[in-house]
Amino acid sequence: MQISMRYFNYYFALAAALTLLCGCQTDKSKSSVGILRIHMETPADNFGITQTVSVMRDDPVKVSIAKEPVFSEANLLAARLMETPGGYAIELKFDEQSALMLEQYSASNVGRHFVIFAQWSDKAADGRWIAAPLISHHIADGVLAFTPDMSREEAEQLATNLNKVAKDNHAEGFKSLFK
Repeated sequence: MQISMRYFNYYFALAAALTLLCGCQTDKSKSSVGILRIHMETPADNFGITQTVSVMRDDPVKVSIAKEPVFSEANLLAARLMETPGGYAIELKFDEQSALMLEQYSASNVGRHFVIFAQWSDKAADGRWIAAPLISHHIADGVLAFTPDMSREEAEQLATNLNKVAKDNHAEGFKSLFK
């Protein structure tokens, strides 16, 4: 079978043109990073299931936590930045199952801390331990609010990105219900 060089060049030129026209398009809004890990404060152990982390940048506090998070961005319905008398706070609204878990964890761990790690962009430097709110009572409404150790711009970006992730997570969940 003989292929004329002329036809080969046409096919090659057509493939090159299609590659340039339809090439890889990256939509930055779809690749937003919104990572949230909430760990439980726990006594240090020698079995390797805890780790010690440093929370707060200005006056660091060492806290021993369970390595495995109890909540993540997959558990969220929504996040928002809210105004408080001293500045601002982040409010997290959890899905129904996670709200029940939040109630159980908060009721059985009064006096301990939730220790929160977040990353709000694809830069590794934009990820750190941002808060360690004290559990003072059981949380029955599925909402956790805390003052983060981050700038307002970082907090806004985190809330926006967490909402995008939550929307994507729950959209996929709803789609799978109807398959």
